[in-house]
Amino acid sequence: MAGELIAGFSAEHLLADKAYDTNAILAQAQAQGMAAQIPPKRTRLVQREYDKHLYKLRHLVENAIRSFKEWRAIATRYAKRATSFLAIAQIRCMALWFKTRVNTP
Repeated sequence: MAGELIAGFSAEHLLADKAYDTNAILAQAQAQGMAAQIPPKRTRLVQREYDKHLYKLRHLVENAIRSFKEWRAIATRYAKRATSFLAIAQIRCMALWFKTRVNTP
């Protein structure tokens, strides 16, 4: 399914978990002009290099999405209109941003 998900996308990098470290996905990413930033599985005979900094950014995005899902107004989709839902999502983004600013020295 991962091959179908990235088909047609154009990006500089493909960030994914170790589970997506397959030759087929790596070849498709390269064919589409993307540099795959996927950590190699331990069982891979030749360990590939990947950008660890970009991979860490992927983790931050996953945490933000998890945080979105924890917020009840977004998880249950109380807002019936797209504009209202977008406003709720933007408010949650601001709350996350403020939280990171307060905790940063």
